[in-house]
Amino acid sequence: MSNHSSITVKKRVGSLFLMWAIVTLSLIGRLFWVQIAQNDHYRKLALDQRLYPIPVDARRGAIRDIKGRELAISVSADAVYAIPADVDDPLDTAKQISKILGLDAEDVRKKLSETQATVWIDRRVEPERASALRKLNLKGIGFVERGQRFYPKDRLAAHVLGIVGIDNQGLEGIEVWYDSFLEGVDGQIRSERDATGKEIPGGITQFIPPVDGNDLYLTIDEVIQYIAERELEKGMAELKAKRGMILAMNPKTGAILAMASRPAYNPNRYFEEPDFLRRNPMVSDIYEPGSTFKIVTAAAALEEGIVRPDDTFYDPGQIKIADRYVRCWLAGGHGTQTFLEATENSCNVVFATLGVELGQERFYRYIQAFGFGNPLGIDYPGEAAGLLQRIKNVGPVELANIAFGQGISATPLQLLSALSAIANGGTLMRPQLVSKMVDPDGVIIKEFKPDPIRQVISKETSKELSLILESVVANGSGFRAQVPGYRVAGKTGTAEKPEAGGYSEKRIGSFLGFAPVEDPKIAIIVIWDEPDVDISYGGVIAAPVFQGMLKDVLRYMEIPPTVSRGIGHDDITNQHVTVPNLIGDNPDNASKLLLARFGLDVSAKGTGTKVVRQTPAPGAKVPRGTTIILYLDEAESYNIEGEVIIPNVIGKTMKDVAIILSELGLRLETEGAGIAESIQPQYGTPVKRGTIVKVKFGPVLYD
Repeated sequence: MSNHSSITVKKRVGSLFLMWAIVTLSLIGRLFWVQIAQNDHYRKLALDQRLYPIPVDARRGAIRDIKGRELAISVSADAVYAIPADVDDPLDTAKQISKILGLDAEDVRKKLSETQATVWIDRRVEPERASALRKLNLKGIGFVERGQRFYPKDRLAAHVLGIVGIDNQGLEGIEVWYDSFLEGVDGQIRSERDATGKEIPGGITQFIPPVDGNDLYLTIDEVIQYIAERELEKGMAELKAKRGMILAMNPKTGAILAMASRPAYNPNRYFEEPDFLRRNPMVSDIYEPGSTFKIVTAAAALEEGIVRPDDTFYDPGQIKIADRYVRCWLAGGHGTQTFLEATENSCNVVFATLGVELGQERFYRYIQAFGFGNPLGIDYPGEAAGLLQRIKNVGPVELANIAFGQGISATPLQLLSALSAIANGGTLMRPQLVSKMVDPDGVIIKEFKPDPIRQVISKETSKELSLILESVVANGSGFRAQVPGYRVAGKTGTAEKPEAGGYSEKRIGSFLGFAPVEDPKIAIIVIWDEPDVDISYGGVIAAPVFQGMLKDVLRYMEIPPTVSRGIGHDDITNQHVTVPNLIGDNPDNASKLLLARFGLDVSAKGTGTKVVRQTPAPGAKVPRGTTIILYLDEAESYNIEGEVIIPNVIGKTMKDVAIILSELGLRLETEGAGIAESIQPQYGTPVKRGTIVKVKFGPVLYD
């Protein structure tokens, strides 16, 4: 062998030796790392492979009202589990279990035959059944206590609280929104087992204690919530409505004091009732508010300086805007009235006029500033944004409709928040349902402070509009909301429900208001969806419910009376009102006006389409509740000795006036050519047939 070949062989041997040395050193290093440096880690992994866990539930935090009264708590319930490896006869064991627990035997057998370390048989077992099963002492069957949600007040505040699932997890309402704070951290019981899953006698057993969840304190007051639900129950029985809602708020802070809806459900047995009952319509559903939305139009118009309370308007019953007519709810209109009176009367024509005058940009700026068209950010799931048309699609007609609450949809929460901004000095507050969060040791983790969103209107406008809304209750359509001794402000609303591209005969009657006006402590909205009654005006069906709730809440809140006297629902009949002139009016329209606006009952005599005489006479002062007798035109005996009564033709066209007077045998003398503004002799005056009646007509308002 040459020297060259010898050197080559030596190099190869050296390389192999070096490689062997490197591999050997690497193995030694790895062994050192695993057996010495990482000894504890791998010992723990080995132990964990032999320790089979059984979960131990953490106590879910309680939900309490503002004063600490329990609304949702956790109670212990037995749960049954199985260790399949320890079960000798799955079929026989399954038969015994199913007989006691009422389960399907084959389903239980399949669980007992699984290859998992542990399986749940039933996670919510009644105490009597659990006790009977324990007595059998079945091999491989174990028991643990699991937390179960319980609502001690049953249906009270159900739509606020929500529900919890079988695994103690929040599914709806506050339970799901604050689930991570309420749920806690589960513990474990771990026992050492062999490779087949059987427990090792004398093996290691570990207990890892659970960490309980935190308690929530709501802004809801249990007593106020009970009062709201009591009034809903009474109203549902009387009105037979599809749905009723009451929402109450502290207008200064945005704190929700009560949130109630009917029909409701029992969260303890929610799985036995239809799913739709669990929906919270006050946060998640939208509707056209009707005249309650006029508070926004009024606020914008006052803030912009385009109207003052004593500005005068004329309502002929309808007004032409672009190519459409906007009609007032009162046939024939309200005639001449101030803005204050127009708000008391809830006059559509006046508010439509203001909406058009505000214009797209100004009006929309206020609508959005009041919180419409976007969620308010309440701490609750599923909040709806409402429905606001795109500004580019809104012309004068759409503005007019929106101004009196048609063509816009909102949640009850948005309406009440807007009213609260008017009541509190002009600031829109973020609505809140939770006041604080407390850990299991009673230590406050977090307190929720009032959260102002934005200043919407000035304090001056807030005060001025509050006084106007107080007059609505004192003198207008909201008189049934009066509470003796307190200054109450509010607004009625009656909305037609949109359906199939138009508006149906279905109605939503509502009322929203606050008190005391000088220092507001509570704002309330009451809504009745599709009441099954002849008169569905909000002032007739919702204002009394508001009054019934408010008087008890003010007493509970220990708010002393601020005025020496006032008129409430119990003594409405003691308040005197001036009887309006209904002569010449349609009897149906007259009846609605007397009931909704004046609180007067009606009795019609005869038949026909016009009122020709009334008792008491127009202008008489009578107590609310007095029966007004309306004599209709198809009964000649009502004309005494050839006399007829001068009809009310104010607001009517010259053609209509001529027809009305001609039918009564009266002669017409005219001045002007537009809408009738005055009549001489004064309407309501008895005159002989053939008398000359002078009617002054104003300017032509539309073609």
